[in-house]
Amino acid sequence: MIANDLLFYNYRNMKAFDDPNLSLVQAASAYAALGSEQRLSLLRTLTRAGDKGMNIGALGAATDLSGANLTHHLKILAQAGLIKQTKQGRSIICAMADYATFKRLNDFLLAECCADLEDHEHG
Repeated sequence: MIANDLLFYNYRNMKAFDDPNLSLVQAASAYAALGSEQRLSLLRTLTRAGDKGMNIGALGAATDLSGANLTHHLKILAQAGLIKQTKQGRSIICAMADYATFKRLNDFLLAECCADLEDHEHG
């Protein structure tokens, strides 16, 4: 597969966090979703906005993303289970998924990828 085909395959086959025991496929999908400066910027902005989140217009203004580009990146983050979107009246509010989702992702990385290291090597 060439790079663009692989990106499309990963995007179309992302697995959301639907099980408390994170699988390798789910973790890979989440980390793939985070593999973009724009998506990391969106996630950072939403994290700082807290539980109330932000409407799409404000989020676009805060991250210098707009239109189809913003929608594309938000869809990838939502499909990976990293953000949630709710409709309030005529607005769509985006917010970071709960903290437990990110904790599970980080715990997975430490447990699965660093399992053979001594405790003092990875804190």
